[in-house]
Amino acid sequence: MHPSLMTLAAQARMATPLGMVTLAATSDGLTGLWFDDQKHHPGPLDAPVNAGHPHIAQAMDELGRYFAGECTHAFTTRLAPRGTPFQREVWRALLRIAPGRTRSYGELALSLQAPGAARAVGAAVGRNPISILVPCHRVLGSDGSLTGYAGGLPRKQALLGLEAQGTQVFQ
Repeated sequence: MHPSLMTLAAQARMATPLGMVTLAATSDGLTGLWFDDQKHHPGPLDAPVNAGHPHIAQAMDELGRYFAGECTHAFTTRLAPRGTPFQREVWRALLRIAPGRTRSYGELALSLQAPGAARAVGAAVGRNPISILVPCHRVLGSDGSLTGYAGGLPRKQALLGLEAQGTQVFQ
C-alpha cells in the first residue's frame, strides 16, 4: 500500500550529507525514507511532524552514526515497508546483504530461488520505500557496474564508498 494511503503516525525531515530526506513511520515501524528528489517519492505526507517518534528517532540516530562512519553493522530500526508480497520478499533479501558487500540483480534473484526474475527483482529493488536502511544501493549490474538507484547514481556511489571504507567520507 502506498504510504499516503495508510495511517502514518509521524514524519520528520533530516539533513544528510547526500541531501534532505523525509522519514515516515507507523506504529509498526519505519515505513519510508526518501531523498527529496528521488524517483517514486510519495510527495506530501498526511502525518504529524514528530522527530521524537520512537521509530523515526532511532532511524535518525542510526543514520547520523552511519554517515559519521560509526555504524558498520546492520541497522536495528524496526521496519514496516509497504508493498506487494514479492516486493517485501526482495526487500528482506536486501537486508541480508552485509555493509561493504554487493550483489548483482541476478544473484539476488537466485537467492530468492527465482533465477529468471532478475528484471522483476530490479523493479522491486527500485520501488524500495526505505532508502539506505533497506540497502538497495548494494545491488549492482551483472558486470559490477553501478546501475539504477532511485536516489541517483552519485548517491549510490557515495553510499558504497562509505561502506567500503568504514570511515567518515563526508565532510
